[in-house]
Amino acid sequence: MLTGTDDGDLPARGSSRAWKKLKRNRSALFGFVLVAFFVAIAVLAPILPIADPAATSWSAIRKPPSELYWLGSDEIGRDLLSRMIWGARASLLAGVVSVLLAVAVGVPFGLLSGYFGGWTDQIISRITDALLATPFLILAIALAAFLGPSLTNAMIAIGLSATPIFIRLTRGQVLSVKTEDYVEGARAIGLSDIAIMWRYILPNVFAPVLVQATLTVATAIIAEASLSFLGLGQQPPDPSWGSMLNVAKNFMTQAPWMAWWPGAAIFLVVLGFNLLGDGLRDALDPRES
Repeated sequence: MLTGTDDGDLPARGSSRAWKKLKRNRSALFGFVLVAFFVAIAVLAPILPIADPAATSWSAIRKPPSELYWLGSDEIGRDLLSRMIWGARASLLAGVVSVLLAVAVGVPFGLLSGYFGGWTDQIISRITDALLATPFLILAIALAAFLGPSLTNAMIAIGLSATPIFIRLTRGQVLSVKTEDYVEGARAIGLSDIAIMWRYILPNVFAPVLVQATLTVATAIIAEASLSFLGLGQQPPDPSWGSMLNVAKNFMTQAPWMAWWPGAAIFLVVLGFNLLGDGLRDALDPRES
């Protein structure tokens, strides 16, 4: 007989099993280390003993990496290490906030579409299909250009462009979950639709949404770098990896290190989120042992 204590232990057991599976996945742990490293330097940027990222020095224009400038300096003598660290704040903030916006908008619409069906599903699905027909980055560029160049507007543009992905994912999961016996039982005892969605459906679509959110952060970081490269994201003199690449393209022969570091940072942080997302997908899949 299943007691109340046993029932309460089920989520903990599931979480423990997922954590054990995640720990066995070396690539996921490597991704977690990469993400944790970049998050740490972004959070600690204000207290790290580094130079002012906006301070210029006309005697240090395009200096190669040295003991004084560990990653070299840029076209007006600013320390690249400092700008890289502060640029991590903009890139990670844009990635996380834009995905949170996409989840906050997409999951509720996906729940409504999948649970109620009918004309509600038709309207939401057709709008979603229309948005998905437009390439993600093209839609983000169009929205950012319409809203105006700034980091905040870039985050809004990226978040709205990623919303259809979460609507479609949530809708599909809800269509699968709402036919389960426990949902039918909850409906039979008179629970309201809101209560059923909150207590029984939403917890069961959380895992795939979490995995998709982790993977989408990587896409959002690339999108933010692209918008900043085009002048639609973080505005000078505030540092951003994308805007640093935009400047570096003019000095590829004279100072190639100006492009090395932001390019490598984008590659590593995106790799980290993708590896972590793949690991979470395997760990949260109940079919995997």
